[in-house]
Amino acid sequence: MRISAHKIPMSSPSDVSGLERLIDAGTIDPREIVASIGKTEGNGGANDFTRGFATLSLSLALARRLGISPEEVARRVAFVWSGGTEGVLSPHATIFTRSEGAAAGVKRLALGIGVTRDFAPEEVGTLVEVREVAAAVRRAQAEAGITSAEDVHYVQVKGPLLTPAMVADADRRGAKLVTKDPNGSKPFARGATALGVALALGEIEESSLTDGVIAQNMDLFSSVANTSAGGELKNCEILLFGNSEKAGGDLRIGHSVLKDVVDSEAVRAAVSNALGESSARLDPSRVVALFAKAEAPPGGVLRGRRTTMLSDADINYERHARAALGAVIASVTGDSAIFVSGGTEHQCAPGEAPIAAIVRV
Repeated sequence: MRISAHKIPMSSPSDVSGLERLIDAGTIDPREIVASIGKTEGNGGANDFTRGFATLSLSLALARRLGISPEEVARRVAFVWSGGTEGVLSPHATIFTRSEGAAAGVKRLALGIGVTRDFAPEEVGTLVEVREVAAAVRRAQAEAGITSAEDVHYVQVKGPLLTPAMVADADRRGAKLVTKDPNGSKPFARGATALGVALALGEIEESSLTDGVIAQNMDLFSSVANTSAGGELKNCEILLFGNSEKAGGDLRIGHSVLKDVVDSEAVRAAVSNALGESSARLDPSRVVALFAKAEAPPGGVLRGRRTTMLSDADINYERHARAALGAVIASVTGDSAIFVSGGTEHQCAPGEAPIAAIVRV
């Protein structure tokens, strides 16, 4: 197995020209595309339709190339989008291909994909979702050929939040929901999927889990989960990245923990972890892609200074945090096409956030 990653710019959610150019040049074989992770320029909220628009655009483009329907493309390719490109963040997609290739003899980037069943509205943000995600993560790890959880460095999960239609459906049936607020369902949805990752990788014990701890007890967490929720999905899609001796190619992945949104050292640490070496100077040319979570500082106080992230009535704290972290990472790498997603429920300890780096070795 050989995993390759190609970052393409997007001038809008419908812009597929970057992908088309790579296919025309023979750089990407469309038959080998298995996943895409990207940022769109929507608001990142429950009504952010740019994510579904981007999926449709890429599905239509690949359908023409592969001679299949857009629906079939969506079944064979995992599309993960995070809305919100505040500040310097640039809309883009990272396209992942998987092809046959001899093992490198040392650990190289491996990728496994897992998919859950569709969830009923009353299951979103509950222990049911936790367990279903955990099972899918285990399947993805096996598919990636990664035998040790220590070699897993990044698990991206995209799942459903509660849309107004889903709330109305539950009301008609008398089903109990974690909340009836679509945007308020995001912490429960993200939290449940992150706990699913933690459970699968042995970071927490199942005996510690109840419905009541989800989005409440933040002492339970995963250090490698990066989860998002959107109205465009009814199930969860899991992309598990790690390093495996069964993989080939020239890519590796590593991770670190952001102590806060201005922790530039954690960016360097993630790259060093991926390279398997310690370096005082980061070489941006070796960084293929970065994936991070952004969180407001506890109480809105960042290193002793008050911020308005948690008290701004006009701009949601996630948008503040994404903009701040995006600028910090870009200042280190020189590249603003970064996957930065907001909301860290059960993703690292309170106030912290995960960051993963794919590098060329």
